[in-house]
Amino acid sequence: MTSSATPVARRSAPTARVVQILDFLVEQRGNRCGLSEMARALDLAKPTCLGILTELTAGGYLVRDPKTLTYGLGPALIAAGRVAQRSFAISAVARAELEKLTARYRTTCTASAVVGERIAVLEGTGPGMVKVGASYAFAPPVGLMYVLWDTDAAFDAWLATPPTVPVRQDEARLRRVVAECRERGYLIESLTAHGRRLYGLLAGVAARDLPDELRELVGELVTSLGERVYLGTDLRPRKEHPVSLLAAPTFDADGRQNMVLTMYVGASITGAEIERRGGALVEAARTVTENSGGRAPDRIIAATR
Repeated sequence: MTSSATPVARRSAPTARVVQILDFLVEQRGNRCGLSEMARALDLAKPTCLGILTELTAGGYLVRDPKTLTYGLGPALIAAGRVAQRSFAISAVARAELEKLTARYRTTCTASAVVGERIAVLEGTGPGMVKVGASYAFAPPVGLMYVLWDTDAAFDAWLATPPTVPVRQDEARLRRVVAECRERGYLIESLTAHGRRLYGLLAGVAARDLPDELRELVGELVTSLGERVYLGTDLRPRKEHPVSLLAAPTFDADGRQNMVLTMYVGASITGAEIERRGGALVEAARTVTENSGGRAPDRIIAATR
């Protein structure tokens, strides 16, 4: 018998205390506080509070005044805040372009990026069931499109990451995929029903949490890396091709890939229609890059001329 009750999320009491302290100091609006004051205000034991403060200070998230023995927010939080601010700002810019694509093609479009060690959906528009905030492990076989247009070093680092599930690897084809996608400006992915199930299974699951037997079973559903991506020789203008999605990159001020815009297709369309939609997606990504203060790297500009 299957229970319909919603599972209760596991909470971490030690982590909650860290959040309490950070929230408390944010509320002080720049004023510093001492150990006793914080412990009393948050109903924490002084040794517990001191241990957390010491670790946060060591990590640069807090600073301690050696004269007054008081604590305030540190430089690490400033850096993190700036990154978060840029992420939210660019996702807002992306949403405007996604809405235009959705209106034009009546389909689901998303903006996603690598956040930490996971891929996160930042924005979504259209009729599809896209959960903003959903995340996936950034490791083969998932994540190719997030390094396709980045530096060679970034691509090699992703490829060297231990795979989430066992996967065959045709490195020669994969290198061709990288070269062609950089030249074309967008990726064309033909994702099977098994592949969609894989993405759903891996959502929110860490590789280490998969039992060995399940890892092997899922591995049987995964094709070689790069096999789900169409190459130029695979496409014909008048022939219909089953397409799952198209993807194009955006870039930051340093010319590094920072997001991926996707347009879902989920049907067979002609090679000519793929080219039209791909061109529209690339133009949207270019607009997001420019409006957010980014720039495409020289190697990408040269390849697409």
